[in-house]
Formats: sequence, structure tokens, C-alpha cells
Amino acid sequence: MVKKKIQRSDLPFGSEFSPSQIDLAHVLEIAHKEGGDWKAFEACIKASYFSKNKTSEYNRGKLANNTKLGMIAYGIIDRDANLTELGQELYKVRKDGDKLYRMLAKHILLNLHGLNLVQCILDMQASGEGVDLLKLRRWLEERGIHFPRGGKHPSMMRLWLEKAGVFVSGWRVNEALLNELIGTTTEEIEVLAMFTPEQKAFLKTLANMGGGGPFTSNDIEQLASATYGIVFNEKNLPKQVLYPLQEAGYITLKRGTKSAGRGAKPFVISATPKLVADLLAPILKQLEKQVQSDIRPLLIKPLSHIIKDLSSSKKHVKGLALEALTFKLMRLVDMDYVATRLRGSATGGAEVDVIFESSRFVFSRWQVQCKNTAQVSLDDVAKEVGLTHFLKSNVIVIVSTGKIGTEARKYSNKVMTESNLCIVMVDGPDISEIVENPTHIVNVFNREAKQAMRLKALDI
Repeated sequence: MVKKKIQRSDLPFGSEFSPSQIDLAHVLEIAHKEGGDWKAFEACIKASYFSKNKTSEYNRGKLANNTKLGMIAYGIIDRDANLTELGQELYKVRKDGDKLYRMLAKHILLNLHGLNLVQCILDMQASGEGVDLLKLRRWLEERGIHFPRGGKHPSMMRLWLEKAGVFVSGWRVNEALLNELIGTTTEEIEVLAMFTPEQKAFLKTLANMGGGGPFTSNDIEQLASATYGIVFNEKNLPKQVLYPLQEAGYITLKRGTKSAGRGAKPFVISATPKLVADLLAPILKQLEKQVQSDIRPLLIKPLSHIIKDLSSSKKHVKGLALEALTFKLMRLVDMDYVATRLRGSATGGAEVDVIFESSRFVFSRWQVQCKNTAQVSLDDVAKEVGLTHFLKSNVIVIVSTGKIGTEARKYSNKVMTESNLCIVMVDGPDISEIVENPTHIVNVFNREAKQAMRLKALDI
């Protein structure tokens, strides 16, 4: 008999971890004191919150264990009850209730599908649909968000968001506070909500490419497919995607010249001021709140201008340009910025290390080193490989404005053969082609993925 695979929940488990059952500041203090000894942590939780429950001692222990599992699912502690980076930040503000709950709410909204939940609620209310867990489960499933039958995952999440003031009076949303917490307005969400998955992917890809165009429709389609996993119907692309987006005022269309090897002439696409205002500006506004002020002006610069700045005689300018190049490349494939570990300005514009993440299909963490040097050496790659154990990265991306050395490539191939790491190499000629046509990044990543697949081929 084939055992049916249980689908994993996209919303965090929260049983016995809710503000109606525990005091967040207190459990943070317990984790701070007992972190590293999960048994002692659970014992303290049981004594504090479940010792008087009219049930068996075994069941009281299970309730305490559920609290621990909920805190793990929300990213506050690890398996040994140590405070995570988020947990440590929450612990620092534990005595300020407003800051504490708003910090957790922002984490829920941006990292735990909380924003999807809120938008789903708003959509249900706009359609006149009453909100209950059964209907909510169906609406979320339509958006690709799953939680188990009978699960109370959205309710637990709502209670935490309610503590921060995002929800008031049941499922009613305080949109002003929501906008404040996520660092942008809900315009971007609303813009994308009105379109089909194909139209959303096409529009978001055009925004990610920056500069407004012009780009050919088949280039945008290729990048959208690679980034979001969307399969487009090429013959019906104008009717299903292009004309509706033009009618909505987000793109302009112009019939281009005949594409080599393809029968139909691709459209030439340009972004309108409306797309820049409604979609691109909110994306940049949210990103600007995460990065240091001196790099913000570079985020709106075309890639070609950033490349020119890499040759500046001023080390600080070169360093900022290198960091901006990293952002531009990873934005093309819609990666989420996490942190900058080493800025180019600190190394005379020679290198920058940035961390990105993605939760599309599966979670992955990308460790990107961008080098403005003539050649990448074996030592450069080895340093990044060593850091993966600390950063828990799945992918290393080495970007060089120069060449990737032979020994560096040999070493990276050996690492990929013997581990589950993937190492992506992007050199100067690749960058030049990406500047000429941003969708070339798909060819680069596909080339590197095929190389990794050959190296990791199973002998079965």
C-alpha cells in the first residue's frame, strides 16, 4: 500500500502559541534563560501555563511541547530553544508592548504569508463573502497557500496580528497600520491582484527589469517563465496578456521586427508612467527602507550606468556601484534582499557580499559575492564555501567583472560534485550581455544549472 504524502502547511503551526494562552515577553525570557536546553525550556513553559490544566501530566507536557513547536514555526527559537536572530530582537524590546507586537507582526506579514492572508481577507470582504475558516481555506488554496483541514493556523496568526492592531473587531483590517508595517502601500498588491497569474508574472518581470524598456515581448516572457515558473501560450500571448495590460494602462505596445527563427514578430514593450508609479515605485520604496541611504539613488539607475561607475577613480563610488550591480542582477530573478555582510566601499570597491532568499517552490538562501577584480581565484570561492555552514546557504553566486580563474572553476566543480551546494559563476562577458539584454541572465543561470546537474548526476 502506497502511503499518501502529507502536504506541508504554508502557514505556521501555532497551537498553544497564541496571545490568548501565553505571554510573549515572558516566554522570550524563558528562552533567553533556558536556551540550549529544550527540556528545561518545556518544563518552565509547562509550569507557567499548563500546570493547572485538568488533564494528565503527559498531556500537559504535550501542550508545552506545542508551545515550543509554535515558537519554532514562527522563527523565534530553534530546535534547542535558543533564540533566533528574530527572537533576540524581540527579546530586546520585550518590555515595550507596542514595539514587541509590531515587530512580530511585520515578520508575520513579510515572511510567513501574513500579507497573503490579509489580502485574501480583504478580497473576501470586497466580494461580500463572510469570513470563516472553511471559506478562508478554500480562498487561500486558490492563491496557492495551504493549511491543514481543521487547522487553526490563520486564527492563531490573526490573534498575533490583532495584538499589533492590524486586525480590529474580528477580521476587519486596519489598512493604515498595515501600510506602515510593511513599509509601502497596498497598491502593489492591489495592482497584481486584478490580473491572471500570467499577467501578474509578465508585469512583475517588466518592473524587475527596471528602466522601463523598450524590451521585446518574448524576452520578458522568457524571463517571467524562468523566474515564476509560469507557462505562457505563445500564440495567445497578445490576447491573454499584452492587450489586457495595455488596456489597463501599464504597458505600451509596438510591433517589432521579425525575430530570427520565429514566425511572428514580437511586440516591443515599454512601461508606462502608471506602471512605474503603481508597481515599480512601491517595490523600490520597500527596498529602500532596508538598505543604506547612499546606495538608494543607484537602485533606479540603468545597469549600463552602474557598470560605468565600476570604473570610477573614486573607491567609494566603485564600491556602491558594485553593491548596486548585485541588487540589480538578483532583482531580475525576483530574489528577496536579506542583508549585506561586506560592502564594496569597505574593500576599495573590490568586492561585496550580499544575502538573498526566495520562497518560490522551496526555500533557498543565495549567498552572492560580487568582485570588481581582474580574476576570481580558488581562495575567493573557498571562502564563500566555508561561510555556507554559518549562513545555511543553498546557492553561492560568484559575480566577477573580470574572469573566473581555471582553478576557481575546478574547485567549484569539485564542491558541487561532493555536496548539495550549487555554485553559479557569472563573469565579465556575461554581465556585458545582461546589460545589453537583461533576459540573458536566464541563459547564464540555465547554463550553470545544467553544469551542476551534470556534476551531480546519480549513478543508479
